[in-house]
Amino acid sequence: MEPSDFMIKVARILEAMGLRYAVGGSMASMRYGEPRFTNDVDIVVELPADRVVEFLSHFPADEYYASEVAARQAIQYRSQFNIIHPSSGLKVDVILPPADEHGQTQLDRAVDADAVVGERVRYASPEDVIIRKLLYYEEGGSDKHLRDIASMLRISGPAIDLTEIDRWTEKLQIPEPWKRLRDEYQRR
Repeated sequence: MEPSDFMIKVARILEAMGLRYAVGGSMASMRYGEPRFTNDVDIVVELPADRVVEFLSHFPADEYYASEVAARQAIQYRSQFNIIHPSSGLKVDVILPPADEHGQTQLDRAVDADAVVGERVRYASPEDVIIRKLLYYEEGGSDKHLRDIASMLRISGPAIDLTEIDRWTEKLQIPEPWKRLRDEYQRR
């Protein structure tokens, strides 16, 4: 199984269940930027507590690891839980939308796009991917997030609403290093 196969499998389950979702993280940054190696898929999902058992039933214990306890805790604390496919080493991070204003509106901005030929999924908007990567950078300091953003700007820059990112980074009080990345992009 490839990361894109796992992503599509989870997306189809969410669609069949009528749940709102958006693929984010490195899979989305690759959609808008350059490919890079990843073994995990981030999917933001509005998963109600009364649908947890139904959702997890699609990932049988003989093929996947998924904890109902972890899923319920993620819902309670607006965090995340994992679905792991041990035989391939792949992992899906199922992320509950954060309680902040940005987190609560990002699913509204998700867009349908090709994942692979003949397969479409909902991706977080490029602006939301950048904003979340900036937040992750603030939390952990990993330069991979900044490299992903720079790649997105190089590849999809004209289609990205820089003003929207300016607005959110000010609102979320994370204007740096966005200003530096934006300035570098605009100088090119």
